[in-house]
Amino acid sequence: MVNRLTTQDAAFYFLEDSTTPMHVGSLGIFQQTEDGVDVADLFRLVEERLSAVPRYRQKVREVVFGVARPVWVDDTDFDITYHVRRSALPKPGTDEQLNDLIGRLTSRPLDRTRPLWEMYLVEGLSDNRFAIFTKSHSSLVDGESALEISQVLFDPDRDRPPGAEELWMPARSPGDVGLLLGALADLVTRPGDIVSGVKSTFDDLAAAASGAIRAVGKVAAVVRTAAQVAPSSPLNAPISRNRRLAVVETSLEDYRAIRARYGCEVNDVILTVITGALRNWLLSRGEPVTEAGTVRAMVPMSVYVDGPDSPEISDPNAPGRVSSFLIDLPVGEPNAVVRLSHVAHATEAFARQGRRVTAQTMVQMAGFAPATLHAMGSRVASNLSQRMFNLMITNAPGPQFPLYVGGAKMLAMYPVSPLLRNQTLSIALTSYDGGVYYGLNADRDAMADVEVVRSLVFEALEELRDASR
Repeated sequence: MVNRLTTQDAAFYFLEDSTTPMHVGSLGIFQQTEDGVDVADLFRLVEERLSAVPRYRQKVREVVFGVARPVWVDDTDFDITYHVRRSALPKPGTDEQLNDLIGRLTSRPLDRTRPLWEMYLVEGLSDNRFAIFTKSHSSLVDGESALEISQVLFDPDRDRPPGAEELWMPARSPGDVGLLLGALADLVTRPGDIVSGVKSTFDDLAAAASGAIRAVGKVAAVVRTAAQVAPSSPLNAPISRNRRLAVVETSLEDYRAIRARYGCEVNDVILTVITGALRNWLLSRGEPVTEAGTVRAMVPMSVYVDGPDSPEISDPNAPGRVSSFLIDLPVGEPNAVVRLSHVAHATEAFARQGRRVTAQTMVQMAGFAPATLHAMGSRVASNLSQRMFNLMITNAPGPQFPLYVGGAKMLAMYPVSPLLRNQTLSIALTSYDGGVYYGLNADRDAMADVEVVRSLVFEALEELRDASR
C-alpha cells in the first residue's frame, strides 16, 4: 500500500529548484567519549531508531503524466550507508572550517531517487569534539505523521540500553502503471483530492497560500501588513545555490534578565536583538535607514500539541500545528529599549488573537522537538508569497538539560533553515541547556558579509543587556 503526499507535501516537493533546496538542517556539536563515537556506532543507532520515523525509509514516486500527487513508497534498495556518511576536518579542525563545510553540504540538493535525508558525522574538530549534521526535506517532516530524525536520535541519559533489533521488510513498490491506475481510482472515489493536488502542483501553490494567509490574518494589523508588499531591502535579491553558514552562541540567562526587567517575553527580546543586528548591518553597508524604516519578518511560532489538555486549534486551515505572523522589525529606531517596546506590542497583539502554548509545553513533546519545529515553521513560511516578507525567523525552544548521542554529550545545537526564493538570509534559533543558538544561513554571493551580522548579534544583545541594568 502507498500513501499519497498531502497537497502541502507535494507543494514543497515541487517548490524546490536549483537555487532553493528545501531541506532543513540541524548541526549538533558533541564532546567525544573515552571509547569514541564513530560512524559504525552512528549506523547502529540510526538503524535502531528508524522504526520511530518510518518515512525515512521511504522515497517519493511521481505519477506518470502528473495526473495526481506523488506517493510515498518503501525504498526496496534502502542503504543506511548512503544516508549516514562520514566526513572529517584536518586536525585540529576549527569552528570556521566546520561552518564552511556545513555551508557546502547545505548547498547540495537531496537525491530524489532515494529517501529525502542525509546525516553526516564530522570528525577532527578541536578540543576532542565531533559534529553531527542532518538535513531532511521539508516535504518529509510534517510534525505529525513524520518527525525530524533528530527528535528520536537524542537521549536524555548518557547510558541507555540498546533497543530491540527490528527486522524491516519493505513493501513491494508499484510500477508506473499501478500508480496510474491507483490515481485514476482515487479520481473516481475522491475527485476533489485529485483536482486539488493537480491545481496545487501546477498553479504555483495558490490554494496552500490562501490557507496560510487565513492563519496569519486573524489580527487586523497583521491583515494590513500582509496586504502590503514587503519593504525594499538588500535582504531580497536573486540567489545562487551556494550557501554560507554563521553561528552564534549566547546565554539564555541574558534574555531572561532583560525579560524580567521589561515584563516582556524571551521571544520579544530575541526579535529585538535581531532587529538591532539588522539595523547595524544595514548601516555598515551604507544603506539609507530612516527613522520609520522596517524589515518585515515571517515568524512561525505557536505550536499546538495534540491531547486532552491541549488548547483547541482555532483555525483548522492553519498549516500543520504552527501558526505564524508577519512583524515589521523597527530597524529605523535608534533606541534599543524603544525597539523592544515596538516588538513586544506587535507580538502581544498576535497573542491576544491566537492561542499559544508555553515554551515548557513545547519541550515536553517527545524527544528533541526543535528540529521538527523548525521544519514545520519553514513549511508555513514557504506557503506565503516571498514578496510579503524580507526574511524568515524560526525560534524553537529546546530542553534545558543535556542530551546525548551514543553516550556523547551534545554541547550546542544550531538549526539551519532553508533560504526561500530571492531571500538572501534565514535565521533559526534553538535554546538548549542554558544557551540560545543561532544558525544564520545565507547566500554565498549575495550575503558574503553574514559574519558581520553574526558579530552584530552579540553587540545588539549587549546593548539591550546594558540598558536593562
